[in-house]
Amino acid sequence: RMDQALLLVLNELPAQGLRLAALSGSCHQCLYQFLAFVPPSNGSLRKPGTAAVMVDTQHPLTLLLNGSVGDRELCKIQYHFGEFGNYSLVVKTLSTSAKTVSCDLVINEGPINSYLPILYAFLVYMGILAILIVGRLFMKIDPVRNWVYKKLNPRETDRLINSELGSPNTTDSVSSDPTPRLWSTASRQRLRSLDTFRGLSLIIMVFVNYGGGKYWFFKHESWNGLTVADLVFPWFVFIMGTSISLSLSSMLRWGSSKRKVLGKILWRSFLLILLGIIVVNPNYCLGPLSWDNLRIPGVLQRLGFTYLVVAALELLFTRAGAESGTLESRCPALQDILPYWPQWIFILMLEVIWLCLTFLLPVPGCPRGYLGPGGIGDFGNYPNCTGGAAGYIDRLLLGEKHIYQHPSSSVIYQTTMPYDPEGILGTINTIFMAFLGLQAGKIILFYKDQHKQIMSRFFIWSIVMGIISAILTKCSKEEGFIPINKNLWSISYVTTMSCFAFILLLLIYYLVDVKRLWSGAPFFYPGMNSILVYTGHEVFENYFPFKWKMQDSQSHAEHLTQNLTATTLWVIISYLLYRRRIFWKI
Repeated sequence: RMDQALLLVLNELPAQGLRLAALSGSCHQCLYQFLAFVPPSNGSLRKPGTAAVMVDTQHPLTLLLNGSVGDRELCKIQYHFGEFGNYSLVVKTLSTSAKTVSCDLVINEGPINSYLPILYAFLVYMGILAILIVGRLFMKIDPVRNWVYKKLNPRETDRLINSELGSPNTTDSVSSDPTPRLWSTASRQRLRSLDTFRGLSLIIMVFVNYGGGKYWFFKHESWNGLTVADLVFPWFVFIMGTSISLSLSSMLRWGSSKRKVLGKILWRSFLLILLGIIVVNPNYCLGPLSWDNLRIPGVLQRLGFTYLVVAALELLFTRAGAESGTLESRCPALQDILPYWPQWIFILMLEVIWLCLTFLLPVPGCPRGYLGPGGIGDFGNYPNCTGGAAGYIDRLLLGEKHIYQHPSSSVIYQTTMPYDPEGILGTINTIFMAFLGLQAGKIILFYKDQHKQIMSRFFIWSIVMGIISAILTKCSKEEGFIPINKNLWSISYVTTMSCFAFILLLLIYYLVDVKRLWSGAPFFYPGMNSILVYTGHEVFENYFPFKWKMQDSQSHAEHLTQNLTATTLWVIISYLLYRRRIFWKI
């Protein structure tokens, strides 16, 4: 099967059988898992005892062979098996008189390179990009442009050539934006880099939600650590915070009352939460939706509640003159922070609450402050403690049937407890992530059109968040004070993701809005219709042309083709909607 190899164990020891166990390299402080018993060899027939097992190829494995007599460890082998490979493990004594046992791993049939489809997909997309760039350059040549118009609509050739659209004296062309006049007036208020950042996060999110080609690094990390899939949701939260800052500033500047703005915030939050519970609910796979199996937390639910808290907090404490820099500050280095000290105090109080609940709340049957996955982790001592306080609060307040039933820890750590990565306690740190994004928006407003100041502040914030992450994690995946963990939404996860987000936003801002070297396409288009794309990709996930029956369901290439096709279709849909000025706003 996919991500598996065949291992044939040959036992040439005549006196004792073998117990084969394995430990995944991605499983921290885990128990060895029994795989097979290998009978002793038949000395009279000179036939070795055999056992065939399937082994995982996603991560390195440690194989442990113990003898059935005295349960003595005979050998231990560390090896990273290749997908669809065929291997033999030959166990024998070095000589008839010696008791020393040798374990030799032999490759019977070489594995395939399961990463080649990624290379091919990259080359295809680079080829498409090259064609589009060349086509765009050719369309700037007047004879070529006029020839294309003639071929596309020969009846109106003369009108097109003589019109403003085909005139060599105008800068407008087919290659420009569909509504240049409208956009030119709006571009002063709306930064393309923000929509590009949002669209980039959204498209990666769609791709990994569709399966990511079934590659392990396009899935969420089993517990501590990061994969590509773990990057996108916090980035989306971050840019939501940035948009809150800009949109509230715009509404208040145009004369909207705080009561009216608060009404819009409440309505938008309510709609997001409602969409998440009723429309985008993974428990539909269990049958018709009912209260018995309704998952209450979720991505849109967390976005809605986070938006409510951060937007209401900003609306409550906003002060005239803070965004324009007219308020005096005793510390110029912190002049874009100090005017918002009430918001910062509120956020820090939330973080204190998170720390107290996480490390001080008594959880029955679990050590206080436990941050582990449970299951076979921590040598199997706390199998029912998945997520510690975070999991306990969700199960206590929401009930086991109303949270996510198949957490990412269930594969590697073999956990049996339901655990929701969008649970109650982690929402506190999601609010912090959105607030850091809001701080990025404050920088844009405070240093309006001062590109060097904006980029330098983004860089400083990235460095500060990176230093905090290094301290909290001790630059280690497992051994830090608070490891990076997406399931828990740990504080180190937020500081690390915000470090990356500030740097990424800096780069996109520089390329798109400062130097205008990149229009933001194609990510700009889904970024302009983010709610529609996210909801649509969830609702139509199992419908053609986003999904079809595969000839070989055990092929990374077919899964990658299907997932990239579905993701690309959503980019095309968002582009067509943009061309027709159709935007679904909540």
